[in-house]
Amino acid sequence: MDNTYVIIGGVAGGASTAARLRRLNEQATIIIIERGPYISFANCGLPYHIGKVIEDRDELILQTPESFKERFNIEVRINQEVTTINNDIKEVAIKNHITGESYQLPYDKLIISTGSMPLKPPIPGIDGDGIFSLWTIPDMDKIIKYIEKNKPKKAAIIGGGFIGLEMAENLENLGIEITLIEMADQVMAPLDFDMAQIIHRHISSKKVSLTLNDGVKSFSSEDGETIITLQSGKVIKSDLVILSIGIKPNSILAKEAGLTLNGRGGIVVDDYLKTSDESIYAVGDVIEVTNIVDGLKTMIPLAGPANKQGRICANNLMGAKEKYKGSLGSSVAKVFDMTVATTGLNEKQLLRQGKQLNKDYRMTVVHPGSHAGYYPGAFPLSLKVIFDLSGKVLGAQAVGYEGIEKRIDVIATLIKFKGTIYDLKDLELTYAPPYSSAKDPVNMAGYTAENILNHSMDNILYQELEQLDLNDTIIVDARTPYEVKYGKVDGAINIPVDELRNRLDELDSSKLIVIYCAVGFRAYLSTRILMLNGFTRVRNLAGGYVTYHVVSRDYTGNNVNTLNDEYISCETVEENNVFSLNTCISDGKEPLAAVYEKIDNLQDGDILEIKASDPGFSKDIEAWCGSSCHTYVKSHKYDDSYVVTIIKGE
Repeated sequence: MDNTYVIIGGVAGGASTAARLRRLNEQATIIIIERGPYISFANCGLPYHIGKVIEDRDELILQTPESFKERFNIEVRINQEVTTINNDIKEVAIKNHITGESYQLPYDKLIISTGSMPLKPPIPGIDGDGIFSLWTIPDMDKIIKYIEKNKPKKAAIIGGGFIGLEMAENLENLGIEITLIEMADQVMAPLDFDMAQIIHRHISSKKVSLTLNDGVKSFSSEDGETIITLQSGKVIKSDLVILSIGIKPNSILAKEAGLTLNGRGGIVVDDYLKTSDESIYAVGDVIEVTNIVDGLKTMIPLAGPANKQGRICANNLMGAKEKYKGSLGSSVAKVFDMTVATTGLNEKQLLRQGKQLNKDYRMTVVHPGSHAGYYPGAFPLSLKVIFDLSGKVLGAQAVGYEGIEKRIDVIATLIKFKGTIYDLKDLELTYAPPYSSAKDPVNMAGYTAENILNHSMDNILYQELEQLDLNDTIIVDARTPYEVKYGKVDGAINIPVDELRNRLDELDSSKLIVIYCAVGFRAYLSTRILMLNGFTRVRNLAGGYVTYHVVSRDYTGNNVNTLNDEYISCETVEENNVFSLNTCISDGKEPLAAVYEKIDNLQDGDILEIKASDPGFSKDIEAWCGSSCHTYVKSHKYDDSYVVTIIKGE
């Protein structure tokens, strides 16, 4: 049996391969070559140490060369870099960056776990002072040192991916003013635009200035500031710049060794993680994988798959024939107060594959509470599920504040075992009022998807509204008149669901009826009333007005404008009356409808403190105050809810 195993790269996949190898073979010689000073560190935690959420730097270092040697009898050579793979003689050339020495190391089997590296395009001035990427612990140390020395007041983050958004939150924690610049039309690429808009609203409510659809043209320096010139000509000044433009596989060694790569530079491996060279295996971000949903080859650089691949690779090196069955791309991220999670395919990927909405796939969007509404602390949750016409679940996305990753993990498990939306509705999930509802959001998505496929309800997406022939369409708003005052779809007529049966004669049954409410349930009831009364062309707006409203707004720029930084209360404004309103418990109606009803009974100058479960409500009511001549004062977190303060009148 082979005896010497050399592993290039000591993080995630490399460390997992090494540890598993030792558990299977006590006699093998196992050597990890790591060009950096650390192995097996928690790179996902780096932004949180910068933001002082993780206070102890040592908590990020999961293993050291010494601990690896002591526990596993594995030799780890840090600050040493493999410069060449001589696969014809099964030997690697190594340079010791501490001593400057170069030497050769033979192997019986070689494992490449070189991971990925940040993209750094040839933008003029990109190597200037105060411009950083974050990928390793030394990168983190440089940023912390720069912040401590220069005390920046303004930071620009280039790129709205995981690291970019995490850095926005953590730098904001340090009191730094944030500008986020993204070349695409949205942040968080795994999300579709309608779900990403919820994130746009949330980060803009945190006083982050958001720029979309605009890339960086150049960097320059002036009086200690970095001058960022965008492609549009817009100029932004910043004291600190964090690059989070994207990543690419670190496959230079593999390419020079003649190993087969894909078009994106990923190492091509077989089902057993073996490369085109019989003696070389590869794991982690650097390899091409199969997408479990569609069977296509792709790149999915995530820690979870890398660790699983390391275990399977070690098993196969020891004689097993265990296949790596592919990746789903399940991911989760914290964005300020929000959680974002995804699994499987999104609409953008399907469209790039030439798939067509309604012909090849359908989707549903639901906005239930994170748990029973009558139990305190329920937060709104947006869940989008994509499925094909046979009912097979293709992917899901969720955004909210509580229980987000739980729902996506359930759906990811279902996709792994080739489940359908019918399985989704039948899942028996745990329930108690503090944790869920008797009909869990996952079940609700299954119910609505089933209604779509069995034609008891047909939905229409927000982007399809623009394609409608308005001469052949009637748009019906099934909400209450108070809710309609908050805003409505252009051209909609208001027929509340409870009045619909008595007002059927107001609708032309020969026309397409598009009906919506706040989140979709009342519109579904209206749809059934119409269909059971002979209306054959009825469609329910997916996600209701909640989705339509958030998608149709512009959250770019920094238009947060509070009167002051202190919370106004009874104690601070004694000359005014202060009233309270709790909108946390509702039957799907927008909180602003309750605000309308309440404020009608107040006098100019009265203060209204509104308790809501959605931090995004602050952004909505701020805009409403500006258009309805009331004064937005402040929003703040209070226990398990958010309190927004407004004053009636200007």
